[in-house]
Amino acid sequence: MHMEPGISSYCLIGRPLEESLTILSDMTDLIEVMDEGYHFITDPEVFESYSQEFVIHAPYHGMNIASLFEAVRKASVEVMTDCFAVAAEIGAPVVMHPGYHAWDQEKKAADRQFQRSLHELEDAAADLSLTFWFENMADMNYFHLRIPDEIALLGDSGFTLDTGHANLNHCLPGFLATPFSHMHIHDNDGRRDTHSAIGEGSIDFRPVIAALRRTGATAVIEVKDFDGVVRSREALAGL
Repeated sequence: MHMEPGISSYCLIGRPLEESLTILSDMTDLIEVMDEGYHFITDPEVFESYSQEFVIHAPYHGMNIASLFEAVRKASVEVMTDCFAVAAEIGAPVVMHPGYHAWDQEKKAADRQFQRSLHELEDAAADLSLTFWFENMADMNYFHLRIPDEIALLGDSGFTLDTGHANLNHCLPGFLATPFSHMHIHDNDGRRDTHSAIGEGSIDFRPVIAALRRTGATAVIEVKDFDGVVRSREALAGL
C-alpha cells in the first residue's frame, strides 16, 4: 500500500470541520474531507495548520453532472469546479460522483451529458494542475458507474474504488482487477449501503488489501461513525 489507510471525515460529519480535522490529524497522515454539511469548505486556510495529506470528496447531494436538464448539468459542473479551486489551494485531489439518469430510455443521452461534463472538468482540472477521480456507485437504480464495464466511460480520468458500493452490486472482484488510484474502505451485508466497520459485513478484505498493495493506491476508511473507524483499523491491522 501507498501508506496506512487514512480516514474520511464522514465519521465525524456531525461535528465542525476544524474540530474533526484536529481529532483525525492525531490518528492519520491522510484525511479525506466530505465537502458537505458541517464539513463544507468555506475557507481553505483552515488546512494550513495541518501537515496531513488531504483528499476532497466533492459535494454530491443535489448534484448531477449527467443531467439531461442542461441548466442542472452546468450548475453541477460549476459546483465541482468551485470545489476544484479550493482543492487546488490545499493541494488535494478530488473524488466525485458520476451522475445518474431518471428513465431507462435516457441512458444514452445521459452518457452524452456526462461526456460533456467530463471534458469541461478535465479542462478546469488542467488549468489548476489538479487530479480528480470518479467513484463507483451503490446499487441505486439509474446511477452510473455501478459495474466495472462502465469504467471505460471515464476516459483518462482516474477511478476511486468504493468497496462497499462494489459489494452491493456483487462485482467487487471485477473492480479489484481494474486499475484504481484511490479507495473508500467500508463494509456491508450486500443488501444495504450501511458504511459499516470492517469485519461487520460480508466483504473478504484480504483480496482488497492485496489489491491496494499491488496498485500502490491511497485509501481511506469511510465508515459512518468514529467508533467504527477504530474497529476498522484494528480489523485491518490483523489482516
